[in-house]
Amino acid sequence: MIAEKLSTPASGCRLMQCTNQNILFGQPPEVLKGVLRSGITEFHTLVLLDSKEKDGSLINNIEFPLYYFLFGMGGLTKNKLNLVGERDAVEQMLRLMNIALLGPDRAEFEAWGSEPSATNEWLGVAADAGLKRDQDDCLPMLAFFEPYFFENGSVTVGPVRISHLAFDCYRVQEDTSSTDVFLNEDRRVQPAYPIHADYNTSTLSRFGLEVLGGATGFTPNEPCTGLVLCFNGSFMLIDSMPFLDQHLYARGISKNQISACFLTHVHDDHCSLFPLMLAPNPIEIITSKEIFNMAMEKLACGLGWDEAVIREHFRFTEVTPGHQLNYYGLLIDPHSTVHSIPTLGATFTSRHRGLERTICIIGDNHSQANIVRLSEQGIVSDGTRERIERLLHSPFDLLVADGGAGTLHGDPSDLIHSPADRVVFVHLEKLSSEFNTIFSVASAGKRYTIIEGDASVYIPLVNHYLSQLTGFQSPSRWLHNLLAEAQIKKYNQDDIIIVQGDVSHEQVYFILTGYCDVVQHNGTELQTLASLQAGELIGEMAIITELGLRNASVIARTPVTICVLDELAFSSFIEERKLKQQLVNLWENRPLLSKLPTFDLMSSTVLNKINKIVVRKIVPAGQTQYFDEHHWYILAAGESEPLTDQSSSNVEFGWRPFAAPNTGPIRCTTDCTLLVFEKGKLDMLRLETPQLNYILRKETVTSDPSHANWLTGNSATNFGIMA
Repeated sequence: MIAEKLSTPASGCRLMQCTNQNILFGQPPEVLKGVLRSGITEFHTLVLLDSKEKDGSLINNIEFPLYYFLFGMGGLTKNKLNLVGERDAVEQMLRLMNIALLGPDRAEFEAWGSEPSATNEWLGVAADAGLKRDQDDCLPMLAFFEPYFFENGSVTVGPVRISHLAFDCYRVQEDTSSTDVFLNEDRRVQPAYPIHADYNTSTLSRFGLEVLGGATGFTPNEPCTGLVLCFNGSFMLIDSMPFLDQHLYARGISKNQISACFLTHVHDDHCSLFPLMLAPNPIEIITSKEIFNMAMEKLACGLGWDEAVIREHFRFTEVTPGHQLNYYGLLIDPHSTVHSIPTLGATFTSRHRGLERTICIIGDNHSQANIVRLSEQGIVSDGTRERIERLLHSPFDLLVADGGAGTLHGDPSDLIHSPADRVVFVHLEKLSSEFNTIFSVASAGKRYTIIEGDASVYIPLVNHYLSQLTGFQSPSRWLHNLLAEAQIKKYNQDDIIIVQGDVSHEQVYFILTGYCDVVQHNGTELQTLASLQAGELIGEMAIITELGLRNASVIARTPVTICVLDELAFSSFIEERKLKQQLVNLWENRPLLSKLPTFDLMSSTVLNKINKIVVRKIVPAGQTQYFDEHHWYILAAGESEPLTDQSSSNVEFGWRPFAAPNTGPIRCTTDCTLLVFEKGKLDMLRLETPQLNYILRKETVTSDPSHANWLTGNSATNFGIMA
């Protein structure tokens, strides 16, 4: 039976083995690794799902499946990869692949105002690296894919008929056999390989590098390359790897600790930006204008959203090779590399006690032999070649280099004579034996500390998080008073920080790194009340409510660092700053917000931000409630009935984000609790809170797509891929 050949190589996808072809439904991040781990060595057809994203990841990632088809299966010389889906989805994927595989054309560079000599070099390198058959010109995208569109709910690919039954639901028919494929069953999308989490934490470094992963998109059992730069306790991503959230969590780094991302280029194993759209605060993308524009268009194609809306979720800081950026004391010197598409690397410099310490991340880069060849052909400039040679022969404290070899990646032998204190390679699973006594590999979980940290590195963090919590900068004298008796404590994964029913011990806890769960046992079962991350308080309500007892336990879900504050000092602080009612509102409103469908997937940090602008209104039973178009009203508790037939919702009233207003009055049949948002304040908060912005828009896409005017359709006109 055909059903016996249906497997799940990774969550979020299914693989159907038919007589003459293997069909892969859904392509979550690093799906190729799951396919290879399951023992499947061939696939011939990709089916794009209706879902654009699920569980924090884009769900149609076809770049590495194509690479494997072309090079692992020999598709470059003989066949095309079948690409099946709705017409818009297929065309957007083709445009996305055009960006990632072929790169911009001259017209795009000119429209961005790119420097002419850099444009010529990028185009020359892309032409040299482009995929060819028998030394012909570079092949266009349709040389690699055979598009198939669902027409009237079905499509025939060879002897197989694929029917589109419902959202993410399909039927495969071959001869007289058929089976149904239900991808709507998958709620969680996780890596196919095991992630080994840290159990304990270390002191934040003043300057160093955390390794989230160091392998390639083809390595079945290891994550792709992902690095995090630590500078005075703050974190900057070096690229955004697939399954970013899971790898940060494994290292005990909360998303609230990430402030920026230095983006080297837009290949899938480096540019998985969707998780950053769900961040509690806007992430600053530090890169060139060319790479930023490519990244925004690629993400827009992946989601099927207008590019201008995608850009709302990020902040952009432009860097130009040869020009140093002073980023809050961290010096960034970007450089261009030689890769198939525009790519950057950078040298990061920190000054400490009169000395400069440096970390150089070369970025994806050709071998020196290949760069010399391109230079001799006039494709790569002498300046680019000489700058890369200088990097290979500079005495950095840490040099992170591309060791992936092959046509597009570096050769470890180029660095045998490097004077760098430490040379570490990424983009490979292991070094060959000849290099094992000279270099090392940046594997997940490794940490490279250049300048050690101490307790003082946490003081700015406390001030920063207090400012986030309160909405204003804390006066230095109050900060001094709070920190005079403060202690820094570290907890292992699964350690109990606070015990339910215990006395307060006159202490309040401020989470500085990692994630915690607030749990409560009601006598019969254990319930998770909230998941908290860096920047949030725990234990404060025992003081504010003056009960003196902890009403819940707090468990470290990752390694965490806690700042323990004196209860009296904290109580005086919130009284003087008039924060008591704000914290009480937070305590009372958060359970109401977290139970509403609109907010139930938002992080506790985002709920805290929302809480600052929401007003809770109690309407007694029997009273009529009227609404206006300047406020959003959500019925959080109680029952009501509409008084007119104009009501389009029985939960949301008045002005509604990205939806038609619903101003028909209601009569409360029981006491009702309304959560009220002022339109102007919510719009302002939305633009300052990427996760809120995205979820409000996604809700409209799901419930009433006619009002989602940012959805891109008829994309053949927009992208010009299909005739």
